[in-house]
Amino acid sequence: MVFFRSLSAFTRLRSRVGQQSSFGSSVRWIQMQSSTDMDLKSQLQELIPEQQDRLKKLKSEHGKVQLGNITVDMVIGGMRGMTGLLWETSLLDPEEGIRFRGLSIPECQKVLPAAQSGGEPLPEGLLWLLLTGKVPSKEQVEALSKDLANRAAVPDYVYNAIDALPSTAHPMTQFASGVMALQVQSEFQKAYENGIHKSKFWEPTYEDCLNLIARVPVVAAYVYRRMYKNGDSIPSDKSLDYGANFSHMLGFDDAKMKELMRLYITIHSDHEGGNVSAHTGHLVGSALSDPYLSFAAALNGLAGPLHGLANQEVLLWIKSVVEECGENISKDQLKEYVWKTLNSGKVVPGYGHGVLRKTDPRYVCQREFALKHLPDDPLFQLVSKLYEVVPPVLTELGKVKNPWPNVDAHSGVLLNHYGLTEARYYTVLFGVSRSLGICSQLIWDRALGLALERPKSVTMDWLEAHCKKAIASSA
Repeated sequence: MVFFRSLSAFTRLRSRVGQQSSFGSSVRWIQMQSSTDMDLKSQLQELIPEQQDRLKKLKSEHGKVQLGNITVDMVIGGMRGMTGLLWETSLLDPEEGIRFRGLSIPECQKVLPAAQSGGEPLPEGLLWLLLTGKVPSKEQVEALSKDLANRAAVPDYVYNAIDALPSTAHPMTQFASGVMALQVQSEFQKAYENGIHKSKFWEPTYEDCLNLIARVPVVAAYVYRRMYKNGDSIPSDKSLDYGANFSHMLGFDDAKMKELMRLYITIHSDHEGGNVSAHTGHLVGSALSDPYLSFAAALNGLAGPLHGLANQEVLLWIKSVVEECGENISKDQLKEYVWKTLNSGKVVPGYGHGVLRKTDPRYVCQREFALKHLPDDPLFQLVSKLYEVVPPVLTELGKVKNPWPNVDAHSGVLLNHYGLTEARYYTVLFGVSRSLGICSQLIWDRALGLALERPKSVTMDWLEAHCKKAIASSA
């Protein structure tokens, strides 16, 4: 079975963690230390000066070192493979998958505090890790959870702005509008207008980002209840952690659904800086737009069918398989349906990735969750069959660099199992999750004084002339 061979490779990968170079091991050792300070902002105040010095040294000593060659394919192919961004919070390896501050998803599941023994990581713990590079203690996570809960009040005018839209508007349209309305309270905008020194930019950015992270679940839940539950909103419960409270406000109080929400938010939080939503947030933020403006822009990128909207497309496609072929579809029938989809000029949603060349670890951990909590779910069993059928078909097609499933191939089935069946809403869940990664990096963008992003663009005339000149000079 291809899947189990992939899992074996993934297990071997985890066993190699301790076999790093001495430098890599020392970095890992630093990351695994738990500090005792309960205040996240004071942690950053200690870390920022040393990271500022590190960046200055990197620029002064190695600023002219080349990172690779730019080809015409890269320019016209969406800048794929082009190294051009500094993104501190995570790094995506084509073979290993995502690492949050050097830690893989299985490692995060092992070392980050959980709500219960052996449970899924608390998103607050991952937020601490993304911002500091350190694994927090349970007490630190609890303190951060309380801080976020105390920041979560949403003004009435935000709800009024959402209510001005038709209830039939796409959930992402309503969500992004709510985030834009939150911008009225931007601390960064006020500080900038009052002449704050650039060395202090990170401080109001921190306040905006923590406020934003705290409030987006409230706004997102309001959109869900407005669209699908007759506007019957559920108040926040400050006694719950971030993921559990979001699940509660949506209307799902099943303990397993709360665990799923913790896992979902954690694994969707960040995926380095080159994807559309992360890059958009960084790009807009580089103009010193405040975090609300930057994150709203990122959400609009996330809403695209080739990015975050794909998670709703997966469940809709799977349900179309069931409607046409039944739940007990054979692998041969499934293969025929996959070819039918491809021959109609469509893609099989949930498969392939712009960077990854192996099964997405975020898919793997969701599969493990399903095997533990819902092994007999018919749609989960169909997803398992798809994993056996789709990669060989895409490989045979010959046009796909990565035939393996990504994070979207599994998430909808899990949500559907626990009653969150409205596929159009799924990208909003993605957006809430992505606030952790984008906002963490925005804080470091301001702390490090990263520059306004301004790459050079060219025309086809320029490319043709440049290529002719290059050919002539090499003749």
